[in-house]
Amino acid sequence: MNTREMVSDLNQMILENKMMDAFEKYYADDVVMQEINMDPIVGKEANRKREQKWLDGITEFRGAEVKNVAVGDNVSMVEWFMDYSHKEYGDVKMSQVAVQTWQDGKIVKEMFYHG
Repeated sequence: MNTREMVSDLNQMILENKMMDAFEKYYADDVVMQEINMDPIVGKEANRKREQKWLDGITEFRGAEVKNVAVGDNVSMVEWFMDYSHKEYGDVKMSQVAVQTWQDGKIVKEMFYHG
């Protein structure tokens, strides 16, 4: 698969509520993930725990939509809209852009921009 196909598969898995399966399939062991204005989290295990904690806090998921996708040489950008309720954050309607750096078919770095 090329990068565009992998991004499409990753997004579809997320839309099908298979977020952790997508994480296991497409994220490198040494992945660095970072929310804007926060310290990066290094390593698949630490990021797996962070992702699972976020998922466990969701009390109602009303939907997600991929708005735009851009793919270049070993980089992709996905614009998402999400609508959910969370134990810690309350009701959330969020637009977010995930910028992903790819290497050997895996995401090695992902930065999240949202407001």
